[in-house]
Amino acid sequence: MQYRILRGKSALAGRLPATQLLHDKALTSMLRHYQSVVLKPRDGRYGRNIVFVTRTGGNTYRMQNERNVVTLNSLHPLLKWLLRKKNKGRRYIVQRRLQLAQIGHRPFDIRIMAQRKKGSSSPWRVTGSYAKVAAQGYLVTNVARRTIPVLEALQAAHIGNRDLLAEAERIALMAAKRLGERYPKLRQVGFDIGIDKRRRIWIIEGNYRPDLRPFRLLKDTSMYHTIMRYKKH
Repeated sequence: MQYRILRGKSALAGRLPATQLLHDKALTSMLRHYQSVVLKPRDGRYGRNIVFVTRTGGNTYRMQNERNVVTLNSLHPLLKWLLRKKNKGRRYIVQRRLQLAQIGHRPFDIRIMAQRKKGSSSPWRVTGSYAKVAAQGYLVTNVARRTIPVLEALQAAHIGNRDLLAEAERIALMAAKRLGERYPKLRQVGFDIGIDKRRRIWIIEGNYRPDLRPFRLLKDTSMYHTIMRYKKH
């Protein structure tokens, strides 16, 4: 639903990685178009049960879940596993995998908090941000080795500076406004923003109940206090 809402705004459509509800044809079609895809549970949190599938040539595929890596000679075992998940009530989406910028060979993305005060006419503001660097051997940044200020991450990855952060914030605010039009009572969204190796900014997903603990762990806690202030008002 979120993907469809955001895709409806032309200025955001190009910022969303191709995404479909997972079924046999969707998976095979996506792997024909993209060498690597990500399978995510629709109700997933903290990066659990996320699967990366990469076409390695011919009918061979590399599948990684957390730090577990398996080579498959066909997609049948993977589809069978996903069918069991579906029968247990867990639905998946398949999404184009982004080649995220890296710090020390570890991918990272950015969490940007967008909030507004009570009242649907209240303007959206960016109240905080940080970068999530994946732990060794992991492809998901939800299993973070560390959280650091965004500008520090951009400089360490040699991909940008404050201007790139400002553009990412502008895109996050545009997305928050779009979601807020659909959900008038919505007051906060924690966006996972990816920046690929070509410096293109992508909206990976928006979390309506984002984990705020990482903001409290940053050396500068002013963003955490701003976020809490907005939550109260």
